[in-house]
Amino acid sequence: MVKNHPDDEFIFFFDRPYDDEFIYGKNITPVVLSPPTRHPILILTWFEFSVKRALEKYQPDVFFSTDGFCSLRSEVKTVVLVHDIAYQHFPDQVSFFIRKFYQNFQHRYLQKAAQVITVSHFVKNDLVDKIGIPPEKIHVAHNGCSSSFSPADKLTKKEIKEKYTNGQPYFFYVGAVHPRKNVHGLITAFDIFKEKTNAPHQLVIGGRFAWQTGEVKTAFDNAKHQKDIQFLGFVEEEELPKLIGAAFAFVYVSFFEGFGLPLLEAMECEVPVITSNISSMPEVAEDAAILVNPHEVNEIVNALLQYFKNEDLRKEKIANGRLQKKKFNWDYSSEIIYDVLKK
Repeated sequence: MVKNHPDDEFIFFFDRPYDDEFIYGKNITPVVLSPPTRHPILILTWFEFSVKRALEKYQPDVFFSTDGFCSLRSEVKTVVLVHDIAYQHFPDQVSFFIRKFYQNFQHRYLQKAAQVITVSHFVKNDLVDKIGIPPEKIHVAHNGCSSSFSPADKLTKKEIKEKYTNGQPYFFYVGAVHPRKNVHGLITAFDIFKEKTNAPHQLVIGGRFAWQTGEVKTAFDNAKHQKDIQFLGFVEEEELPKLIGAAFAFVYVSFFEGFGLPLLEAMECEVPVITSNISSMPEVAEDAAILVNPHEVNEIVNALLQYFKNEDLRKEKIANGRLQKKKFNWDYSSEIIYDVLKK
């Protein structure tokens, strides 16, 4: 948006020292406002005092908040972007203070906003159904994908497999290791897959361990094929496209997503996908993936088996992914947002 509209002025509010890579053009004025928003009380302080004062000082035409929050006390026209309302669906998997904060303020922020943007039609419908936001007030601008994600060449695939799995093919997951992501269901399904096939395939799991990991640990402890399951922890940005690109298949059987960006990253890397048939994931994947009920482990097992037994199916899903990924483009999404801001 900054690069496409050099005649517009953009003021970026940061809550801590920023890296210069975020200053995309000369038409950006960066402003650091304290305090760092590391707690709900600090979030409220930041928006209701620091942001409010800054808006009064700079007098922008519109304030765009990309994280679902805004200043309830400011008179500046506001557009709010919402990625999901997972706290409504999984309240027990959100910490007490964060849950209370969202329950008390999310609907007020959305009602305050002049317009609302979401990343999927699923989230739009969720805001209408759960919070009562009028549908005509909500606009959908899908996520796009970083240009760093692209198909891996044969040499890269070979090097990555030698580095992580002793040259063996692997199913890959990346994301938070959290109950809502259903990593425990994936581990259980993979273990059954190994029992049925004795295949050389491994399961590689990338992503930080979130605060609630008991079910994942239990599933791993109960797995008979632990030696074929790897937890990588946080994956560096430059390594992730290679890990996805070298995978036999990408498996993302989450219980809930507002969008599911890793699905798009896998399609950009031309890797076949297995994902859930609920929330936003069918909207993102469509026929570029095998869709499964994430609550049914046997469906996940059968999907793993289908790719293992049917190379033509893998090729079909990869080809479908080449078409599907074209629907998600940052230039297109940024213009949707820009039009809403101008309105």
